[in-house]
Amino acid sequence: MGRPSRSPCPQESRVPVSRPLSAGADPGRRRVLAALLGSPVLAAGGLTGCRAGSSPSPAREGPVELSVFWWGGARRADLTERALRLYTERHPRVGFRVTWQGLDGYYSRLATQALGGNVPDLIQLDDGVLTEYARRGILLDLTDHVSDNRLDLRDLPEGLARYGQVDGRTMAVAAGQTAATLVFNRELLRTLRVPEPRTGMSWDEYVDWAAQVTRASRGRVAGTMDPSGDDRALWLWLRGQGREFYQGRQLGFGVDELVGWFALWRRARAARATPGVALVEQADTGEPARQLVVSGLTAASFAWSHQLPELQGLTRAELGVAPFPGSPAAQWPRASMYWAVFRGSRNPDAVIDVINFLTTDVAAGAVLGHERGLTPSRAVRGAVAASVTDPAEQRVAALAGTMSAGTGPAPAPPPTGHPRVRTLLVEAAESVRAGRTAERAAATRFLAQAAAALAG
Repeated sequence: MGRPSRSPCPQESRVPVSRPLSAGADPGRRRVLAALLGSPVLAAGGLTGCRAGSSPSPAREGPVELSVFWWGGARRADLTERALRLYTERHPRVGFRVTWQGLDGYYSRLATQALGGNVPDLIQLDDGVLTEYARRGILLDLTDHVSDNRLDLRDLPEGLARYGQVDGRTMAVAAGQTAATLVFNRELLRTLRVPEPRTGMSWDEYVDWAAQVTRASRGRVAGTMDPSGDDRALWLWLRGQGREFYQGRQLGFGVDELVGWFALWRRARAARATPGVALVEQADTGEPARQLVVSGLTAASFAWSHQLPELQGLTRAELGVAPFPGSPAAQWPRASMYWAVFRGSRNPDAVIDVINFLTTDVAAGAVLGHERGLTPSRAVRGAVAASVTDPAEQRVAALAGTMSAGTGPAPAPPPTGHPRVRTLLVEAAESVRAGRTAERAAATRFLAQAAAALAG
């Protein structure tokens, strides 16, 4: 049975790595800073290496070592450690002990740390668990720090800042911005003489487009991955119809809406717009290496925009990126992941200053690049744009620019129980695709099980 990995991040398997950091020489950082200092924005004095109004480190009375924990691979670790070393160079009294590992097992380790009261000072979370961690009292409430700009969110898109709020209180800050996107094989479409998917095409038009790809390839390649078990796709489809995935701590849709969603993809299967059930289940995990657009089995797959560089690295074919089908207003500025502060941190002001640095500092933004998604600060994005040389990252940034004006309001982050709801949706969709359960029966069972998961 496939299991979802629908948080806005790839799944990796890597053992935990922990080590202290020191502010040693960093040739990679020197190259980045040299490029920045030569950029027109910095030369004109519009931005400095620090954000406007940056204050000295709050750690003035003695040395402070902050613990930081995130999931990700070796590249994310390297870039994050470079940025933290830069912070220590500016604030020598603040050092870091970093720990990182793959997503697999990350939250189990955090849960164990929470039971012992020894959660790291600064942790990385996704929207699937933000509400739970906030309501369990694990996270520091940042609202007062935002109100007086000690935590400066003024240059973040409004929806992106709001997507870190739980019950109207700011509990986390976006570490990057992403979007739910179609990733498609440009070379294949050119060969088949089929147009690329366009912004604003309806879901029905998208299914017709995918069927056209299958016919043009004479059945060798299916047009699209079947996203009937993808909560991102269902959520945006619902928003396009004026509904939401959640209303508070309950589902925001009923049996009829879910049956309609399943019926859309039944039509797609009948038109051979999607591949066989076994291939779809293989890709249902969301792991980048299993995406069917990477393996060449479909012309398009569904992914987070910030995953495009990783997906591009897995294939020789040129990949393009486009918004999900439906109205762009169904989308919102979405956090790829968050930075959050442990409520029991002994140095909360120092941790908050580090978050400011990671999210609003030009030099930090140049070091981190788009590995976690677009830099949250719009000013930093503009300042470091010239230093982004990877073509896939450039395509992601260009897409974000075209989508920025048409997105809709951000909903609240998902409630406690969302990871279980994601799993239940995959199970329901797989049961329907395999013909084990009728659409209405599967939808009815899903709603009952999801309600229990959200009430637990």
